[in-house]
Amino acid sequence: MAYQYIIYEKSEGIATITLNRPEALNAFSKEVIEEVLNAIEDIKADENVRVVILTGAGEKAFSAGADIKAMKGMNALKARELSLMGEKLCLALENLEKPVIAAINGYALGGGLEVAMACDIRIASENARMGQTEINIGLIPGWGGTQRLTRLVGATKAKELIFTGKMIDAKTAEQIG
Repeated sequence: MAYQYIIYEKSEGIATITLNRPEALNAFSKEVIEEVLNAIEDIKADENVRVVILTGAGEKAFSAGADIKAMKGMNALKARELSLMGEKLCLALENLEKPVIAAINGYALGGGLEVAMACDIRIASENARMGQTEINIGLIPGWGGTQRLTRLVGATKAKELIFTGKMIDAKTAEQIG
């Protein structure tokens, strides 16, 4: 299958999915999510794949989350559809019976961080900045991020990060869990 918004490669038991919209900080549109879900289905069916790496193209971002520019033109029904697709993506990653590693380069914000948290292992570069920043535009994490973040860092720290929209660096993320 040909992909427009991701780069999907398999080599020596490793499947690599690269979000490939660096001009949009690898934001998740409906089309990006569909392509990643298609790649996951292929990975499930391929017994030669032993591990999955999910990353973002370019140096600026793993993913800035949902495509806010695209969401501005959506009615409530279409926005809800995108939210449900994001949740489906996170569940697909979380339930994949092969280890998934999020290689976080640059920003992992909002839905981008939610996707990274759905992975089994997160490895962040020194320039990584992470946050559930949706609150800054009047939204809350909608892809299961409130639950995943709480499981990873505890309720008190999760509330602080979600309520304030504060971004943290890789070192801080490692320290808090």
